[in-house]
Amino acid sequence: MSRLSIRGGVSALVATIAVVALALSASAQAPSGLAGTWTLNSAKSTFSPGPAPKSMSITYTPSGDMMKIAVDVVAIDGTKGHWEMTAGYDGKEYAVTGNPDADMISLKRIDDRNGESTFTKGGKVMAVNKRTLSADGKTLTIATKGVTGKGQPRNDVAVYERGIN
Repeated sequence: MSRLSIRGGVSALVATIAVVALALSASAQAPSGLAGTWTLNSAKSTFSPGPAPKSMSITYTPSGDMMKIAVDVVAIDGTKGHWEMTAGYDGKEYAVTGNPDADMISLKRIDDRNGESTFTKGGKVMAVNKRTLSADGKTLTIATKGVTGKGQPRNDVAVYERGIN
């Protein structure tokens, strides 16, 4: 084999590795369309078991390949809750603070408009969220399946609208 064909093979291999690395990097990056604050539209949402919270907002703040997520909720009885996490879209587990029903989250980016998050507590899956951002970027729908902190089956579809930041 000549030096030229070896160099050509190595160059092709390096180019292939670069393309694969770029594709993997893009799939691990936080979706840019999520950035901002989203407010729950209770009228368009369903919570089973209910009731729906009195109010709820989610704020997504990108930070490099990571996403900081802060959730503020007011329960129907007026009790306020706040939890947050900073996680990468790499399938690894990251700590959740303040959520009584979860202590870890892992994020998976499907594409710019779709993603999945899995919440666990003590190693047990509590909820899997499937997130869909509308094509116009104005509506965020999060479908949740799992169990409540009391062990009841949970099947929610929460519709959020982009807030003014």
